[in-house]
Amino acid sequence: QVQLQESGGGSVQIGGSLRLSCATSGNIDSTYYMAWFRQAPGKERRGIAAIGGAGKTFYDNAVKGRFTVSRDDAKNTLYLQMNNLAPEDTAMYYCAAEPPHQQVQHFPFMVAAYNSWGQGTQVTVSS
Repeated sequence: QVQLQESGGGSVQIGGSLRLSCATSGNIDSTYYMAWFRQAPGKERRGIAAIGGAGKTFYDNAVKGRFTVSRDDAKNTLYLQMNNLAPEDTAMYYCAAEPPHQQVQHFPFMVAAYNSWGQGTQVTVSS
């Protein structure tokens, strides 16, 4: 069983930065795919950034060039550095983890591809 716990959310002004962390524990190793999803009120949960075991990264167009996903397997932690934040980035942010099976490798932003989720951390961007 894998446990995930996000932290680092908060309120920030337009153009500001935040770094989210996702601490992992349990039966997880460096081969796992890990991803960040977000869900705004009234909208579906959407994948925005993912990283594979070999360090390959994936970004949704909405965050490409502004957000950076990384992992420190020695610290069992996934990160999301978010720069130049905009009001449309306001959402609950979730981390997810999954062994590297074919579905998650081909569709790293598919909600159904992940079985382990954190509780989420809120990010609010305002003027």
